[in-house]
Amino acid sequence: MVRARADGQHGGMTSTDTPANGASPHGAPTMLALHQTALGGPEVLRPTELPRPAPGPGEILVAVHAAGLNPTDFKHRALKIFLPPPPLTLGWDVSGTVVETGFGVTLFRPGDEVFGMLPYPHGHGSHAEYVTGPARAFAAKPAGTDHVQAAALPLAALTAWQALVDTAGLRAGQRVLIHAAAGGVGHLAVQIAKERGAHVTGTASAPKHAFLRELGADACVDYRSADFTDTEERYDVVLDTLGGETATRSVGVLRPGGIVVSLLPGDAHTGAAAERAGVRAVVLLVEHDHAGMRAIADLVERGSLRAHVSGTFPLAEGARAHAEGETGRTTGKLVLTVR
Repeated sequence: MVRARADGQHGGMTSTDTPANGASPHGAPTMLALHQTALGGPEVLRPTELPRPAPGPGEILVAVHAAGLNPTDFKHRALKIFLPPPPLTLGWDVSGTVVETGFGVTLFRPGDEVFGMLPYPHGHGSHAEYVTGPARAFAAKPAGTDHVQAAALPLAALTAWQALVDTAGLRAGQRVLIHAAAGGVGHLAVQIAKERGAHVTGTASAPKHAFLRELGADACVDYRSADFTDTEERYDVVLDTLGGETATRSVGVLRPGGIVVSLLPGDAHTGAAAERAGVRAVVLLVEHDHAGMRAIADLVERGSLRAHVSGTFPLAEGARAHAEGETGRTTGKLVLTVR
């Protein structure tokens, strides 16, 4: 395989040009990264030889074993949203082994297996052989969990946890509606809500209802043939992964005092509709969270939470993984394998 140069041009350094210790011919350590020098479709992603980062104060250097993919990766690859223009190496989910610790780090030492979410959005870069990040963005990888499974969890599970637990304060006996419940965030949210003792309804296409019930969903709505608002059911919490008019329409199925937590902005009517109904409508942007990662690790170790990985791709085939993810038909998560 020919590795592209960091300037995005092909025909430069090949894998045989790099010493076995991962150093360039000039002695500086390098790594392979899924890199882009322009915005666009999956074809802008190229395996590229880049300098290996070094940990700063409070950071750890992680040898990446696996890295999860999320819809935000696809969006940032194609559009200028939160990040500066390319060149970019995307990726926020990571599972791997600590190689080096920066000044002041006490939580981990070299050889520890960790998983976590790099600070969103500006801490990107996990789609590479090595990555640095704040030590407290990570937690110890759950015992008995492989790196692929661990890498599928952080961003999606933290999003679900921060929405349902931190923001909505979901309690036992409450009723929750989860939109796109078979997706990356949704299928983990179903499990977290059930572990909290809630009654869970999920929206998904009919072929995915059996999957949702296996996760613990109490009721399913086929969004293709049924309107989720056409019911007498009222919910304490709605997790809206879609935004737009779905956020506004979700206000109408809340009990007084309820809350809809959206992951994308609602439309122009959401705020007014919530105020009239006596409910809250908020938009959540996930944050890196050491305590949240530890809570997720605990759920995994107790057997209450597991990511459904529908496909894995080698790092060098990241463009193919992006193309697969953008079909919108993925159940659960896709993961890049690095080591």
